[in-house]
Amino acid sequence: MRVSACTKKTYAERIALTRKLGLGPIRVAVLMAIVQTPHRFRAKRPLWKYSGFGVVTHTSADHRYVNGQLERSKRPVSVRGLDPGHNHQLKYLFKSAAIQASTAKGPFQEFYEALVAKGMRPEMARLTLARKIAVITLTVWKKGAAFDAKYLKSQTA
Repeated sequence: MRVSACTKKTYAERIALTRKLGLGPIRVAVLMAIVQTPHRFRAKRPLWKYSGFGVVTHTSADHRYVNGQLERSKRPVSVRGLDPGHNHQLKYLFKSAAIQASTAKGPFQEFYEALVAKGMRPEMARLTLARKIAVITLTVWKKGAAFDAKYLKSQTA
């Protein structure tokens, strides 16, 4: 039986993600089955929205009428929580990976503990870690680059 080039490439990607990120073979298989190709996502925010980690910030009072003209409201944008329309299996995959990574020794645990030490609630730190794991997975899968702990440095959004 001959194995196609596509299957060999997929197998190589699967092995690379398993070894580089420590996600485990089952999580990587589920991830690859759901996402299919990393090139669906141009950047991290579309992946976050699809995974259920995107933050919803709209309100019903974004605009108002002043002197008969529609103007943008000057009130700050209020956060409404996470996006309700998402892939539930993918969210579970990244959340469970974050829980495992926060309890196992390694750079992810150090990142998680640093967030908690800065005063972040543990559940918000796990959410941040899950978002970070999702972005690193996308980067490693898309570029074929090796995982580096420098990807874990704290940044804004």
